[in-house]
Amino acid sequence: MTMHSQQSNSTISPCLRYRDAAAAIDWLSAALGFEKQAVYTNDAGLVMHAQLTLGGGMIMIGSAGLGSEWGQLIAQPDQIDGRETQCPYLSVPDADAVYQRAKAAGARIILDIKDEDYGGRGFTCADPEGHLWTIGSYDPWRESA
Repeated sequence: MTMHSQQSNSTISPCLRYRDAAAAIDWLSAALGFEKQAVYTNDAGLVMHAQLTLGGGMIMIGSAGLGSEWGQLIAQPDQIDGRETQCPYLSVPDADAVYQRAKAAGARIILDIKDEDYGGRGFTCADPEGHLWTIGSYDPWRESA
C-alpha cells in the first residue's frame, strides 16, 4: 500500500434543480448576491449546468425535467407539498442587508430575521420555486456552538 503525504481538500457544492433555471439564476443573483461563474445551455436554451459563486462557496444549478438519470432522483418542492429535505445555509457578513435585498427581490420570508441563540443573526426564505435558503451572519468556521 502506498501512502501519500499530500492532504486532499474537499469541497461541498449543493446542487439544485429548477423548472426555470435561467430565471432562478437571475433571482439568486439579484436576491442573494450570487455571481455566475459558468452557465451551459442546450440548443433549446435550457440550462444544462450552471455554477454560481458567493464568497468562497459555490452552488450548481440545472433545469428540472431534462430526463437525466440524476435529475429523476430530485423532487421539486411543489411535488412534495412545498417541503424540502435540505436547505443551503449562506454565511454572510451582514444578514440584515441580505434580508432587505431578498425582500426587495420578492423572497417569501419563512422565518423572520432574528438573533440566534448559537450566535449570529439570520433568516430563512423561499425562492420563487419554493426552495428554502437560510442566510445568516453565523460563521461555523469561526464560531463554536
